[in-house]
Amino acid sequence: MARAGITADRLTAAAADLADEVGFDHVTLSALARHFGVKDASLYSHVKNLQELRTRVALLAGGEMIDAIAVAVAGRAGKDALAAFAGAYREYALAHPGRYAATQIRVDQALIADSPALHRTAEITYGMLRAYGLEEPDLTDAVRLLRSTFHGYCALESTGGFGAPRDVRKSWDRTVDALHVLLENWPREATHPDD
Repeated sequence: MARAGITADRLTAAAADLADEVGFDHVTLSALARHFGVKDASLYSHVKNLQELRTRVALLAGGEMIDAIAVAVAGRAGKDALAAFAGAYREYALAHPGRYAATQIRVDQALIADSPALHRTAEITYGMLRAYGLEEPDLTDAVRLLRSTFHGYCALESTGGFGAPRDVRKSWDRTVDALHVLLENWPREATHPDD
């Protein structure tokens, strides 16, 4: 019997749940149709194609992740804010591997422009970094450093890539300590009056 009440939002939430169970790359419209007890074709009245569904999952997951980060950093500054930001990022990535993988896909810039969650991500991330006295172009460079460090660490941790006996959490904490020192001593890009 077909389940009534499928909407694009319910389909997206189900796809996000499935991504956490089987991996983001294994989410298909066929699997979701089976989940809802309908034929594949009936899902096309809610999403154009798999790419649109993947984008919707990416935006949903990005919103969930920044909400968790915002709660963690609220009322904090400097190293405390950085540690809270990093901790919430890591917790989300490890607790929701499929959703987290979705946040790493390239999303059409027109969709990003209309996404409140992604605007909030920029506000919270850049706000935390401004406490270190950073301005453009250093802000963008620092965001890229943090994202690549956090992502690389979480990707390696989630696949068991750290084989040394040292506790992974202790290494994470030291990584955040090192990032704090780096941000406090950021090598400012020289600006020229003619630039």
